[in-house]
Amino acid sequence: MDRLGKAGDAGTDVAGSPAHAVQVAELFREHNRALIAFLHCRLNSQSDAQELAQEAYLRMLTLEHPEQVGSLRAYLFRIAANLAVDRLRMRKVRNDKVRDDMLIEQSTEDLHLAPVPERHVSTIEQWCELRRALRELPAKTSQAFVMHVIEGRDFNVVAQTMKLSERMVRYHVTNALAHCRTRVDELEMP
Repeated sequence: MDRLGKAGDAGTDVAGSPAHAVQVAELFREHNRALIAFLHCRLNSQSDAQELAQEAYLRMLTLEHPEQVGSLRAYLFRIAANLAVDRLRMRKVRNDKVRDDMLIEQSTEDLHLAPVPERHVSTIEQWCELRRALRELPAKTSQAFVMHVIEGRDFNVVAQTMKLSERMVRYHVTNALAHCRTRVDELEMP
């Protein structure tokens, strides 16, 4: 299966030919799950993995000289790996641009903020109030909030760490947010 037709089989194993399409379909049946798992590990995104797997198969179907490829499976995974590298580069460029835009926006906003000592005192007061509000919550609710909101962990990571369902973690975080919002509103009322 991994070897294409012999060079003497001119016209039978070229891109767009029925024989080549059958070989790519067989690759899909035999290796699609492994390919998606491979891409998911590299990209940490199931949807990106599925999208790039489709792109890899499309590129396999449109090969100009498939008869020159020794192992279709190896070539498929090489295409997928290259696509994953490209996707990760695009993400980095996109994230760097967003970060730079946020820094520029933040620096212009900082011009209108209170002087540093007043902001520092205000921030410390807010942090103390947040800690008080979190101590009022049940332990699991507080822990889920800290792990997700403060430490920045994904819901699924928090769920695995706390041995809860992702839905339950979302429930705890939502309750903690509502509780903290109530406390902040109480402090801001005259």
